Amino acid sequence: MLEKYIKAARREVKADIVLKNASWLNVFQGRMEKGDIAIVGDRIVGTGEYDGVKEIDCSKLTVLPSYIDGHVHIESSQLSPEEFASLIVPRGTTTIIADPHEITNVCGMAGCEYIAKASQNIPLDVKLQLPSCVPATPFETSGAVLNGKDTQKNIKKDYIFGLGEFMNYPGVVNCDADVLKKLEAAHAMNKIIDGHAPATSGSELNAYLCGGISTDHECVNKEEIDEKISKGMYVHIRHGSSTQNLGNAKYINAKNMRRFILCTDDRHAADLKENGHLDDALRRLVANGLDPVWAVTLATLNCAECYGLKWRGAIAPFWFADLVVVDNMKKFNAQYVFKDGKLVAREGKPLFDTSERYLPKSVLNTVRLKPLTAADFVLDIKSDKAKAMTIEKGGVVTGCEIVNVVKEGGDVKVKGTDLLKLAVVERHKMTGNIGRALFKGYGFTGGAMGITIAHDSHNIILLGDDNAAMAKAANTLKEIGGGMVIVNSATGEVSSVTLDIAGLMSSRAAESLQQDSRALIEKAHAMGVKRDYEAFMSLAFLSLAVIPKLKITDKGLFDVEKFAFTPIEA
Repeated sequence: MLEKYIKAARREVKADIVLKNASWLNVFQGRMEKGDIAIVGDRIVGTGEYDGVKEIDCSKLTVLPSYIDGHVHIESSQLSPEEFASLIVPRGTTTIIADPHEITNVCGMAGCEYIAKASQNIPLDVKLQLPSCVPATPFETSGAVLNGKDTQKNIKKDYIFGLGEFMNYPGVVNCDADVLKKLEAAHAMNKIIDGHAPATSGSELNAYLCGGISTDHECVNKEEIDEKISKGMYVHIRHGSSTQNLGNAKYINAKNMRRFILCTDDRHAADLKENGHLDDALRRLVANGLDPVWAVTLATLNCAECYGLKWRGAIAPFWFADLVVVDNMKKFNAQYVFKDGKLVAREGKPLFDTSERYLPKSVLNTVRLKPLTAADFVLDIKSDKAKAMTIEKGGVVTGCEIVNVVKEGGDVKVKGTDLLKLAVVERHKMTGNIGRALFKGYGFTGGAMGITIAHDSHNIILLGDDNAAMAKAANTLKEIGGGMVIVNSATGEVSSVTLDIAGLMSSRAAESLQQDSRALIEKAHAMGVKRDYEAFMSLAFLSLAVIPKLKITDKGLFDVEKFAFTPIEA
């Protein structure tokens, strides 16, 4: 094939495809160029003036390297890998750094292997990270455990690209023996390690970086970004459905811009369908004043270099022909998308079939619990004051507010107040564990809502103002094999969306899931959930016991700052 590349580059033979008269972005020098782009097989062979067997007029269009998502959990889309690709590839993303942390916490390595096999026949490079924290903490019950020995074994697999986000930053800085085994296993195989270290600085950050960790997607302010970049880290600009920090782009300048990369982390199907993927992030960044050349460089060359993706992320001879042809660098509407030199999407539509989806039994029927009753959600507080969890808008950081409570019949009365009951029900091993708490400010009234997505061990998370409705919601989730549910106490109506793959994802087509998901989200808002919150995805983060401040797991209320359980009484 090299001979053909070289001859086509010299114009001795026609290229397979030529994008004619294009404006294209030279990310190496940060400038726009004008000319033809010649493709042979899976490679770009030259820019300048070329003839092709097939030619596409791009005289009014702009050609960019296709986008690379620096950190994403496919499971958070609630779609199979095939259907996920059908939504993001037509938007211009052709490579993702995927951490199957969610499904591996439910199904163990069977979940990781499922993502790998389901990704084999789609025009999307899925660089799979071995989850590093299964479970994320010892303070919750997960469906599986991957310890240091498991990491040593599995990091060697050919389909494993690196080690996923290392959320257990206390374990790193305190030299936990099992944590060190995981880090050393990745280094032994020369595989990259992703980071997750919110608000870590000074000697603690130095210690964390001595684990050989390369990235972070949890920065919240300029000081944190400056320190992490100064110490060699790449910082993700994140554009998820409920976790967003595009505002951090205001700290990008000419001296540091090569250390920023884009990611989505967690983005659900309705958001992908309605708003897009990295193209949406690019639109917003440019609209907010970021240089469009810089913005695209974050999503292409920077990410490729961070993760060692050789010959990807730029337009140059011998580089892979992973390209997106857009209308302009303000709207970023993709007209053509090429993956390895093949046209795989046009005008926002996939040109590949996803109707045959890989679906092994190992990731089905994962909701296991005993029937629940209203009595399981009685909250007997031995004080007139209690700790109530709050949540910040547009993020996953929670707060703690001391509230007055009214007790009635041995239970906390929440109807008619701005408080809700919050519960996490263990659903993997039928332990009967239920963590109970109070939640303030979400707005929901008149029943209960629940979901089998509860980061990171993915037990059932419920909220409501009616014990019987909460029990009904949990039992419904078992019946449907996982998903999202709303119970209306007044009408008795039960509305749900089934997520049959590990209780996290649907085996259905993206269009069908997106419609039903959006309808259920609207019902949640109609029952009072404030529009400031992503109705279900925000709920799913309330059990994430590695993000401050107060969280709830199946074992109880947890103070992340003290890294210990705490009583609900204040």
